[in-house]
Amino acid sequence: MLRILHSLPRTHKLLLLPVATMVTVLGAQKLITTYHDLNQPQTPLESVLVPLPSDSAPGVPSLRQERTPVAEAIDRASRALDATRENIPLSELTATEIVDLDIITSAEASLSTDTQPMASLDDGALHMAIVVGTLSSGMLNVDDSVEIADATSYEDYGVELYDDISFLELELAAEEPFVPEWKTHIVESGETFAVLAQNELGLGYSEVLALLEDLPDPRMLTNWRAGHSFDYQVDEDGRLLALRMMKNTRDGILLERDSDHYAITTIERQGEPVQRLYAGSVSGSFARSAQATGLSSSSVTELTRILEKKLDFRRDSRRGDQFQVLVESDMIDGETLDSRVLAVKYDGERMDLTVVRNATDDNFYTPLGSSLDPAFARRPFEGNYRLSSNFNPRRLHPVTGRVSPHNGTDFAMPIGTPITAPANGRVERVGNHHAAGRYIVVRHDNGYRTRYLHLSQPLVSQGERVTMGERIALSGNTGRSTGPHLHYEVIVNNTPVNAMTVELPENTSLSGDTLVAFQRQAEPMLAALESGETGTISVANYQSESGSDESVQ
Repeated sequence: MLRILHSLPRTHKLLLLPVATMVTVLGAQKLITTYHDLNQPQTPLESVLVPLPSDSAPGVPSLRQERTPVAEAIDRASRALDATRENIPLSELTATEIVDLDIITSAEASLSTDTQPMASLDDGALHMAIVVGTLSSGMLNVDDSVEIADATSYEDYGVELYDDISFLELELAAEEPFVPEWKTHIVESGETFAVLAQNELGLGYSEVLALLEDLPDPRMLTNWRAGHSFDYQVDEDGRLLALRMMKNTRDGILLERDSDHYAITTIERQGEPVQRLYAGSVSGSFARSAQATGLSSSSVTELTRILEKKLDFRRDSRRGDQFQVLVESDMIDGETLDSRVLAVKYDGERMDLTVVRNATDDNFYTPLGSSLDPAFARRPFEGNYRLSSNFNPRRLHPVTGRVSPHNGTDFAMPIGTPITAPANGRVERVGNHHAAGRYIVVRHDNGYRTRYLHLSQPLVSQGERVTMGERIALSGNTGRSTGPHLHYEVIVNNTPVNAMTVELPENTSLSGDTLVAFQRQAEPMLAALESGETGTISVANYQSESGSDESVQ
């Protein structure tokens, strides 16, 4: 019967909860007394009083008049309670254990106010209340030896049913709260976020515009493609609560409704670091040989930039040279991201080099702590551009045909390529010449000077301080020039030198505690390089092995 009660509308439950609770406490006591009196041999039926008006409709559930033991009533009530806790088929219940509430068409009650007294319950409400009271929990938990006073109405107990409305809180607590679930939407061809948000996410057009304005990158929701997906939550009314969309495997955004606005949080997923060792030998170009080991294009580019600071691939590399590369990547959902070179070992015919990345400053050093990054960059630009004319003091000028020393190195590059300062210094001159075109001269802190000719646009002014790697100009084709290129000169002690072969100063090497900390960090990576175990490895294993070796010694 209580299962039937649970299926009633919420308004009926609110009505019946306080009544049922009161009947459980008071009405059950009356029913026990009545049932007990009926089972006494000399008790006339006329003396049994029922706490309902005589004209109640559709009728009060009558008690069985047979002299039955209280234990049977307890068993019947227990079965009714069990039916509320677990599924008991109706076929297993007897007719007296099933109460049909469909015969009651309505039940009403009103709360009392300061100006109006409490209205009485109608007959339907009273009927359902007594039914609930007879089958509620604890209705027969009374010892037979306890004598319960008879009563004809609730007023005899001095109780008013609606003194407070705390029963509303009880009912709300009993209701299961709404728990929003994450759903996934896959973008279809031709679908736009503005239309989707209005049709399925409960947002108005003005809300959509305000939301897009607040996004750090609105293109995530406006420039999506078919097959893209996002996760979202809506409330009971179908209005957007939260939206989560990933820009890529690592980065995304989370929108969460906060009052009338949406709070925007950036998502950055942290991957699990995975190390992998690659090994190969030079056969043809170094870049192709490195790529043949399985290294990604980005790792090959990084590896080339590391080695070219010490190694001239055209002059120093030979077929058969061996190399090992230790790379670390972030693993997210089976995808490797943000690969970075940790250590490199190059065994060549003309040059051997081993370097390890220092986690403290993110620079590379030899095992003895010597810096790989020079204090003076070999080339004043990023990327690789063709060397179109070498340093040559006896060169014939390509325009005049006369012997004209070429005191610099020419690099063929598109007009507008950024030119960077190879070292810290100060701009000594910015000018324009009929032959050199627009040009810049920089005096560096170590005494070297550099000149840049045929520029399309200087980006610095005379006397300005520049730092290594800072953009100082854009390449061009001004002055006496046969095509877009950069003419680059390095001058040492007022004498032009070959910028591609001159020995350049290096940064200060590590020493003291800094060197000790670096060598301790580098030890397991060097052991991994020496192992030759290509594939996925764990540097931590080499760390523990190194530690055990030290402890033995």
